[in-house]
Amino acid sequence: MSVIGNIAGIPLFTTVQEALAWAVSKGLSGYHAHNLQGQMGYMGGANHQQATGMPLNTNAPPQTTTTTTTTTSSRFSGSSGSSGSSGSSGGGGGGY
Repeated sequence: MSVIGNIAGIPLFTTVQEALAWAVSKGLSGYHAHNLQGQMGYMGGANHQQATGMPLNTNAPPQTTTTTTTTTSSRFSGSSGSSGSSGSSGGGGGGY
């Protein structure tokens, strides 16, 4: 295999056949072309994002999404009808 160079750690080959063989070995299909320092080369994978996991013209790692799940629970337990206060059930309390 004749490798011209690497882009984002992925080899760039001189022939389509080499790029396709590399793609198959990585569970990918197809190829796409790059011009590296004035020389046409072929990279395995139907497109750059499939081959590298990142869009063309960037060295940034692929974006990741973080999902946060919040669970709430009731603070009240016991008999229904309570408004959350503790003490006697007679209410009132007066004495003013």
